[in-house]
Amino acid sequence: MRAATDWKDYEVIATGDGYKLERWKDVYLLRPDPQVIWPAAFDFKTFPGLNAYYERSETGGGRWHVLKKMPDEWNISYRDLKFTVRPMGFKHTGLFPEQAVNWDRMRELVRKRIDSGRQVSVLNLFAYTGGATAALAKEGASVCHVDAAKNMVERAGNNVRLSGVPEGRVRYIVDDCFKFVQREIRRGHKYDAIIMDPPS
Repeated sequence: MRAATDWKDYEVIATGDGYKLERWKDVYLLRPDPQVIWPAAFDFKTFPGLNAYYERSETGGGRWHVLKKMPDEWNISYRDLKFTVRPMGFKHTGLFPEQAVNWDRMRELVRKRIDSGRQVSVLNLFAYTGGATAALAKEGASVCHVDAAKNMVERAGNNVRLSGVPEGRVRYIVDDCFKFVQREIRRGHKYDAIIMDPPS
């Protein structure tokens, strides 16, 4: 696995005891991460700048505990891309910053194809808030963005606009991905690339 090392507005400060202490621009959040199985070097809840932490419930789900004033949502940048983030349910913020390394690789592939005089059409399934959609559309690809959650598709549209992507490069679809793909096959629609990051 390759690490995303070019972030300025995002940073993992420390990990341990099932938690990840992160900086999202000027906001510090502590979120659970089941892959963090080693002990923490210190009690992350005592970190001086900590704005909020997410605590899981014994019965499923959980909630955010706000310790210091912070905005309801704010924008962060990655290179020439911009995204709105906010603490949401189930510990999410609306962006997976570790995916930036994949955005960079995909953009490189799109750029090579466009430089050779060809168009690029991408189908992004389970597309969430559109990190990959914004990255590829910014590079010049035509992207079909599909997710079943209307509010996430709306957030994706906002991220695409924030990133300065020209109008018309992204087609937004609120639908079940499997059903949409079945219809696309029947219609004979084809794509140069398909991105999928389905939920577990």
